[in-house]
Formats: sequence, C-alpha cells, structure tokens
Amino acid sequence: MNRFLTAGIAAIISVGLGAGAYAQDITIKFSHVVAPDTPKGKGAEKFKELAEQYTEGKVKVEVYPNSQLYKDKEELEALQLGAVQMLAPSLAKFGPLGIQDFEAFDLPYIFDSYDELRTVTDGPVGAQMLEKLQDKGITGLAYWDNGFKIMSANSPLYTPDDFLGLKMRIQSSKVLEAQMNALGAVPQVMAFSEVYQGLQTGVVDGTENPPSNMYTQKMHEVQKHATLSNHGYLGYAVIVNKKFWDDLPEDVRGQLEKAMEEATVFANGIAKDENDAAMQAMRDAGTTEFHEMTDEERDAWKEVLLPVHDQMADRIGADLIASIKEATGG
Repeated sequence: MNRFLTAGIAAIISVGLGAGAYAQDITIKFSHVVAPDTPKGKGAEKFKELAEQYTEGKVKVEVYPNSQLYKDKEELEALQLGAVQMLAPSLAKFGPLGIQDFEAFDLPYIFDSYDELRTVTDGPVGAQMLEKLQDKGITGLAYWDNGFKIMSANSPLYTPDDFLGLKMRIQSSKVLEAQMNALGAVPQVMAFSEVYQGLQTGVVDGTENPPSNMYTQKMHEVQKHATLSNHGYLGYAVIVNKKFWDDLPEDVRGQLEKAMEEATVFANGIAKDENDAAMQAMRDAGTTEFHEMTDEERDAWKEVLLPVHDQMADRIGADLIASIKEATGG
C-alpha cells in the first residue's frame, strides 16, 4: 500500500468520526514546496503561530516546507486523501483536477500591478473560483502572493527571438506551455524541487520565477542572465481538505478562519518586500546579469504573448477572462 493511501486512510478514519473526535488536540499538517524564508513559507509560519494562539493550543500546526512530504504532482492527491490537511499550491496546479479557471492567473501580462490583481483575488471573481474547488473535496481559504516573475537563462533574453530553441522549465500548466511556445522556446515540465539541479546540469536552459523563489533556491548561481520582465504572476491558493474542515467544531473553525485572514494580510504584505530584498541579494552576489527592459522591448514581448489569451479562451473560459479584464480595467 503506498504512502498516500496508508496515511490517507488513517486520516479519513479520524476525520470521519465527526466533531466529537476533537476532544483531543487537532493537528493540521501544512505542506508546501518552497523554502521557509519565502513569502509563502513565512505566511505558513504566521498561520501556525496565530492558529495555535487563537485556539489556545487546541490546534497544532505542523509546517513541512521544501517538498519534505510531497512534490508538486503529489500534494493535491495527498490532500484529497486526507494525508495532509492544508496546502498552498500555486494557482497553476488545479488543471489536472478539471478546474482550469485558475490558469487565468498564468496568462502573460493579465495583470500590470498588485492593485489590479487585488480586484480579482479580493473580489467576487476570485471567490467564485475558490467555490469551484468544493466539488473536488477541497475548501479554498485564501489567495497568497508570491510576486511577478522574471525570465532567466544562461544567455541574454532581450527579445522574443532570444528564446528560440531554449529548453525552459515550467510548472505543469497548459497556459505556461502556450506562453513558452509563443516565444519559440521548448517548455519542460519539472518539479520545483528539481529545478536547481536541472539548470545546473543543463537538462533545462532557463526558467521563470519571482525573485524570492529564484534566490532561495539558489537558481541565480546557475543562471548567467535574467530579464526583469514581470510578464506573469505567481500566486497560491491556501486550501484545506473539505471534510476535515467541515467536521471541525464551529468555534475552532472560526478561530482558524481568523488566523488565516490575518496570516493572509501578513503574507501578502511582505511579498513585494521579500522579492525586492531577493533581487538586491542576487545583484550583490554578482553571478547573474539582470536586464531592465526598455518600453520597446516590453511592447515586443506583449505583441508575441498577448495572443495567448485568445488561444486559451476555450480552455479557461472566454467569459472568465473577460470578467478579469473588466475587474482590472484592462
């Protein structure tokens, strides 16, 4: 019996006992794939602190960073089985569940600022998207930022032509695949925990990441060039096993909701500062040359990448894309 099923059955038996099962302490395993000192990592630790404080120790939160428990492709299955209770996967991860709505966040240049982003994540469009997870046994609690992505490789990336033939790592996302194809690159799906080695050994030539991910995973040590393209957004949905959440005593669930609300404000508040600090640290390291785009270069990238919106309309939903653009004024 595999580890998912073994852990999942034990968790499901416990959860299936209902609210009465919580006479003892409640443990929430919160698994994620990035480093503790990223915005998501710090957000998870803040939730742990507040959850244990507000429940007066009734709830214990165990945070497992850096894919200690599960890699990208494994964690959603683990959550649905009940092997872990909480995750914060990137928004690209829900496509395999048959929910493509969240892939709208992967569309290149769909957001030009955090203010535009907030009109979606804090508004009715974002709430409706989280609601769709319910049928999959998942409850969506919040959106957490990482930040806007930059492109990196071992050769300069000034124009779309510079991507021609490069093997570019992406997380599993049809939108990101279309994005790299539009640039003439060869998209390569690879687990986040394997990217550093992939770049180091030349299995892939480059990748895209917010600066905090690039720095904490030391990708700048194996990437000679990066362009500050801010072409796409990387964020997360904090999610929980629906049955586990619904079976919690009402007062405990309310305390955890309060902890999550405050942890979300904290995590999103530090995201930009963390990325700015990471950028400065990488500049100081001197291993990567960072290119600031000109207006003309950005226009050239947009000319190539904006058609991806129309290409993905059938998959994501033309109405959803239109709703996002209406909310952002775009």
